Amino acid sequence: MISTVTATTATTTTAQIMAYGIIAVVSLIVFLALKEILSSETGRPSVKSFVKGSNVAIIPLLLVFVAIVAYKVVTIL
Repeated sequence: MISTVTATTATTTTAQIMAYGIIAVVSLIVFLALKEILSSETGRPSVKSFVKGSNVAIIPLLLVFVAIVAYKVVTIL
């Protein structure tokens, strides 16, 4: 039996990478702001669980932010 395997390669441009970086940084700012604002709300358990669970989104976005900053520093030097 003969089968044909085709590989699809995705090419990303620098404009796409910059757009994804901007989206990541803006969403990081939004999550950090929401966490800070909602941390003062102590009455509702759903808000408390959101504040606790928001680290699931914040930590990867923070890593992306650090990678962007490191890339910018390396390209400048």
